Amino acid sequence: MNYKHLSQEERYQIYILMSAGKNKQQIAELLGRHKSTISREIARNTGGRGYRPRQACLLAQERSLGSRNASQISAEQWSQTVDFLQIKWSPEQTAEEVGISHETIYRHIYADKAAGGILWKQLRCQKKRKKRYASGQERRGQIVARRPISERPAYIEERAQVSHWEGDTVIGANHKQAIVTLVERKSGYALIRKVMNKTSELVGNAIITELKPLTSLVKTITFDNGKEFAEHQRIDSELKSTTYFADPFASWQRGSNENFNGLLRQYIPKKRPLSTVTEEEIKMIQDQLNNRPRKRLGFKTPNEVFMQSLKRVALRT
Repeated sequence: MNYKHLSQEERYQIYILMSAGKNKQQIAELLGRHKSTISREIARNTGGRGYRPRQACLLAQERSLGSRNASQISAEQWSQTVDFLQIKWSPEQTAEEVGISHETIYRHIYADKAAGGILWKQLRCQKKRKKRYASGQERRGQIVARRPISERPAYIEERAQVSHWEGDTVIGANHKQAIVTLVERKSGYALIRKVMNKTSELVGNAIITELKPLTSLVKTITFDNGKEFAEHQRIDSELKSTTYFADPFASWQRGSNENFNGLLRQYIPKKRPLSTVTEEEIKMIQDQLNNRPRKRLGFKTPNEVFMQSLKRVALRT
């Protein structure tokens, strides 16, 4: 059987599971790895302060950079580049900070891959996705008083105003537990909250809890057609918002949310049980993604753009 290098996500999972008191055999079973792989990882990458995932990634990277291609970027630039890529910044976002082109970073990443390195696994798009279209048939039933996206004001598409949100759920392994994701369309600012199961009551409660403190910047919310959003009328009543529903099998109508969910999956892969995801990890993921610069925002962060709007609202009240 061919050996497959551990990814950054797996190293963070090892750290979290170790902190939860899991032994090497239990960690191996949860990650679908051989026990010897976990034992070797912990033994090789544990420092004076114990096993730390970021340090483990850097140590592994140092061992893999013995190729002739490593000189294409200076040691200082490469160190900075690795730091940003390890926290899941894209090559374009990284290039803006380290002062080299994103094409050079891509070339170096793939040279590293050819030499047996693993940094390419931090790239968001690694393989083609197979999409199920279900012959255009909606199979999840009807939502009472559903307001279609065709009724949503056209100006919202322009992303000119902070206050229009998209909502979705991310499901854990074996469809147990879920994460509610809410993304503001203009800024990309996101809120995430774990729920024990995907009932409309629990999902509705999570949405209200997360957005209630921000009601001044919540005018509309656009959902997909999941039955977990059946309590949209209660959500509107609590938040004084107007909810809309995208067309069936038209994920591009909620592009901000779909993109964010892809970023979230970098931290929480589909095979990982959500029971192993702690509230502290949820907060860490939310903070990292909200403070990652975005090209479409002129390399400002979602947090910066959203908070500027929040301050303007506060000054008017």
